[in-house]
Amino acid sequence: MATRIAYAFILLVNSILSWLMLTPWALKKLEHLTLDYMSITCEGKQCYGYIAVQRINFALGLFHFLLAMLLLGVRSSRDGRAALQNGFWGPKIIVWLVLVVLTFFIPESFFQFWGHYIAFIGAMLFVLLGLILLVDLAHTYAEYCLNKIENHDSRGWRIVLIGSTLGMFTASFAMTIIMYIFFARSGCSMNQAAITVNLIVLLIISFISVHPTVQEYNPQAGLAQSAMVAIYCTYLTMSAVSMEPDEKNCNPLTRAQGTRTASVVIGAIVTMLTIAYTTTRAATQGIALGTQTSYAYSKLGDEEVEHGLVDQQPDASRREMRAEALRAAVEAGSLPATALDDDDDDDSDDGRDAKDDERGGTQYNYSLFHIIFLLATCWVATLLTQNLDDIEPTKDFAPVGRTYWASWVKIVSAWVCYAIYAWSLVAPVVMPERFGN
Repeated sequence: MATRIAYAFILLVNSILSWLMLTPWALKKLEHLTLDYMSITCEGKQCYGYIAVQRINFALGLFHFLLAMLLLGVRSSRDGRAALQNGFWGPKIIVWLVLVVLTFFIPESFFQFWGHYIAFIGAMLFVLLGLILLVDLAHTYAEYCLNKIENHDSRGWRIVLIGSTLGMFTASFAMTIIMYIFFARSGCSMNQAAITVNLIVLLIISFISVHPTVQEYNPQAGLAQSAMVAIYCTYLTMSAVSMEPDEKNCNPLTRAQGTRTASVVIGAIVTMLTIAYTTTRAATQGIALGTQTSYAYSKLGDEEVEHGLVDQQPDASRREMRAEALRAAVEAGSLPATALDDDDDDDSDDGRDAKDDERGGTQYNYSLFHIIFLLATCWVATLLTQNLDDIEPTKDFAPVGRTYWASWVKIVSAWVCYAIYAWSLVAPVVMPERFGN
């Protein structure tokens, strides 16, 4: 967990730094620290804006790509390369910072191509990944509650499931009403269409989830999953209409009086925190990404399965019993003689085993973890630099996501999320042989 938090923190710092580099505010502060003696420029040009954001995120993306390649095929902490994932934080941070500096020596033409094509594609893949994981979370949550209810006849879990379902549907309809009141005035056709389509599709997928045919092929499908998908997609729609520009007087929030700078700063930090959390969660959910193979990743607590009285033996006795069993197997020809050498290595590492929960197998795919972080850097760069020309150069801080492009990405993302969820409901009906179990 500490490792994942550390990588998420690096992404958060990188994202905030990228946001600050949208405007000259950060560079002006650095120049003031030198008593205005030093003027910061990049080959005679400004060091902030579109290219600067792309440089910073490209550096972190390259950092994660290199780690993904170096950690390819690591299955447990017995592999010496596993230390690159969980340790060497000082050298890794130095490498990351060196890469940031080196990117400022790469011609701008490269980052024009990278930002408009490669980073954009990576950003869309990251958004799609998040939607798949949301649908997977909805199914996992509902199935977990149902299993608790069925196996333990738990009244508490029944209340949790029913209460959360009603609560999420109530919140979804409440947000819809608020959107109609404040963001769907006359002339706001984009908002009206987005809100109405979201409401209609919400009702459709809820109906599908309880349809008798769907229930026949997937009895655990139901309104609980629909409620989670509904509240998330409604939130995306509300976020889209509340963050769009106010060119047609359809967004009263942009005209609200108060501490505008504080709201922009808080909004940017919350956005970056959300991205960091989503990335970390996505990077460790291999099952949802279809990465299941013949190799099973271990999970926390796997070693705590009860095995009767054997678990109560002292560590020394357990090692002796294991050594005797191995010697007997070698003498019988069931195992090669090298198994005894491996056992000696295990004994020498007993002190470390107490703190190492991945010697039997990693808890997630290390390489996939870093590839997803690479996609996250693409999303951050794309989110910050779309319609960058609309940002006033005199502003100290740039609002994050307050563009029509960002609004439409959220609206379409909600529609795609509904489509993925609907397919998860009807797929067992359409392809029963594929989902027979």
